[in-house]
Amino acid sequence: MTRLFLPLLMAILPSVALAEDAQIDGANTAWILTSTALVLFMTLPGLALFYGGLVRSKNVLSVLMQCFAIAGVSSLLWLIMGYSLAFGEGNALIGDFSKVMLSGIGRDTLSGDIPESLFMLFQMTFAVITPALIIGGFAERMRFSAVLLFSAIWLLAVYVPVTHWVWGGGWLAEMGLYDFAGGVVVHITAGVAALVAAIVLGPRKGFPTTAMPPHNMTMTVTGAGMLWVGWFGFNGGSALGANGDAAMAMLVTHISSATGALVWMFIEWKKFGKPSALGAVTGMVAGLGTITPASGFVGPGGALIIGFAAGLVCFYATQYVKRVLKIDDSLDVFPVHGVGGILGTFMVGIFASTELGVFSGFGFAEGISSIGGQLKVQLIGIVSTIVYTAIVTYVILKLVSLFAPLRVSEEDEVEGLDTSSHEEKGYNL
Repeated sequence: MTRLFLPLLMAILPSVALAEDAQIDGANTAWILTSTALVLFMTLPGLALFYGGLVRSKNVLSVLMQCFAIAGVSSLLWLIMGYSLAFGEGNALIGDFSKVMLSGIGRDTLSGDIPESLFMLFQMTFAVITPALIIGGFAERMRFSAVLLFSAIWLLAVYVPVTHWVWGGGWLAEMGLYDFAGGVVVHITAGVAALVAAIVLGPRKGFPTTAMPPHNMTMTVTGAGMLWVGWFGFNGGSALGANGDAAMAMLVTHISSATGALVWMFIEWKKFGKPSALGAVTGMVAGLGTITPASGFVGPGGALIIGFAAGLVCFYATQYVKRVLKIDDSLDVFPVHGVGGILGTFMVGIFASTELGVFSGFGFAEGISSIGGQLKVQLIGIVSTIVYTAIVTYVILKLVSLFAPLRVSEEDEVEGLDTSSHEEKGYNL
């Protein structure tokens, strides 16, 4: 009897285990629902207010409008084909069309132990903020129609393939690239694209001889605070679970942003005699962007060093781009997000090591046993993403220019995009 019963039991148990594995985890689902809201909060209203306050008053509504419109365009494209091409099985370079319009995905379909619809929505918020970040490179001078067309093509031609490379099982994932929450996927792609756009469009009228200070620092600081809070969902949510990985990611995110803010502030204080609110919030964003790729792989000690490096390196990168290269990356997207993403993606290869004492992280990728081995993979990811993004962004801008002029006219630029593009004013005082 026992001989008959044991084989039957062994046959049943795997199916029971599989059934249990397929169950939704309520705690993880609740956390990713919250994280999704936090990441959307980063763009709307966080980034919109942060960028809106940094431009001149005659262009504030144009920036807010661009953020909202890009959110809409990116969301629909992500539904129609973006998600499928990024996370469909496909090949090493791109996904497939198996999940177009969420084909085959219902209320009970799971991705791991959370609903796949939720995973798709969480990733959609990343697809929303990435092209919105690029606005800072061409702010105050790009036609609204060109913004929409460029953002739509760029999302599908740059963001989606790089997402597949890193998070969708593509070639960089196979190599063991560490990018926990978007140093490569979000910050390097957006930063490089903003730099290319700034070069192709040329500087704003009057740059660099005419002062163009932020028109509303209160708005900018408010938006920066929203970014800081929302970033907990950005990095903590990328653990895809309510667990120790999420908790540590949130902790190191906070440490790095706080350190970046203070370092930038003290550099300004020493260099210019007074600390500025603009410097503090910019350093904070640099700290956030730099820790992003490392947030799930490093400890608090590593985060402290990464945040310090972010404030220092991104400050001088900003000075170099504007004062030496004289490139009008209007809102410093490349020196803050691009350089920060590069720096963080590189430094995670060091501070993921478990042999650095108090500065240790949680180990290298599978099959990698040394700092040198991890750094090699990180550098391949950095360089390939920079080259691909720069070339494709340039081609997209040239293609868009065939259908719609990239820049507004000189008269419209002087008048301001709020009135010339939208027939509205940010302030009626």
